[in-house]
Amino acid sequence: MSSQTNKNFSAVLVADVGGTNARFALITDFNEQTNQFVIEHNQTFPSAEFSSLESATQKYLSTIAHISPKRACLAVAGPIKAGQVNLTNLGWHFSVADFKAQFAFDQLEVINDFAAFAYAAPFLDKSKNSLIKAGQADDNANIAVMGPGTGFGAAALVRTAQSRAVLSCEGGHISLASVTELDAQLIAALKQQHPHVSIETVFSGPGIAHLYQAMCAVKGVSAKPIDAAQISALANSGECEVCDATLNQFCDWIGSVAGDLALTFGALGGVFIGGGILPRMQGRLLESRFVERFSQKGIMSQYTAQIPVTLVTQDNIPLIGAAACLHNS
Repeated sequence: MSSQTNKNFSAVLVADVGGTNARFALITDFNEQTNQFVIEHNQTFPSAEFSSLESATQKYLSTIAHISPKRACLAVAGPIKAGQVNLTNLGWHFSVADFKAQFAFDQLEVINDFAAFAYAAPFLDKSKNSLIKAGQADDNANIAVMGPGTGFGAAALVRTAQSRAVLSCEGGHISLASVTELDAQLIAALKQQHPHVSIETVFSGPGIAHLYQAMCAVKGVSAKPIDAAQISALANSGECEVCDATLNQFCDWIGSVAGDLALTFGALGGVFIGGGILPRMQGRLLESRFVERFSQKGIMSQYTAQIPVTLVTQDNIPLIGAAACLHNS
């Protein structure tokens, strides 16, 4: 069913600001039947072409001069502290209050990229994502989002029947726990190079190489100076047994990590996994022990067994999350 135009809906400016690109769009409607936001006037600008987010925003607004959005939400890949935003890779800095005043917004929210992922979770399109683990989601319970990429991010959408809020955290820096004997051997090897073995030590782009080096040490073979892309290529071509074992262990072990975070956040509303790595390992993930290890939580195994886990592969997550942040607010 197509959405009827909602005459009471005023356009909302949303943005996804990263080190490479600044993406802007307008949310022009919300389709109640499909639970989807209508995203229009998408524009992507190379971040390096601008000296500030203000100048990039001004450029975008000049392309939609006939529309003057009064509400905006920006999803940024950087820390937000005391109303100040630093995008360190770009050298951009801005004050939320000054930005709001400059563009005469009635409402402006600035959230980080994993908070945007958490806000987006209830509005994702099931047909565009992959169910990794079946379960029964409670529509009024918390949702956990997480994922390995450049680092490891995690957040939760905290829900009750009356309200919702996003809980941001530094989950990537939790100490990585061992479950199997191999896990314990790998952590011992990792500690030779990393005094604190965190989730992010293994579950990130650089982490795949750390895990490979540890796997070589455990198996008693010499590690080659190769990165995550080379490890994946050698594993998938069958040329390197240790690379293959590394990626299998990555997919198995992240099941335990996801289960731990599901317990931590009380995520009976479901777990959503994103980031830039696992969507490219989908087949291997589905064949791994992820589901078994996610659910193996002792006396809480029945709790984790009911939680569905989705691998998120659709586009525009930060834009959807920015829209969702302002939805009904």
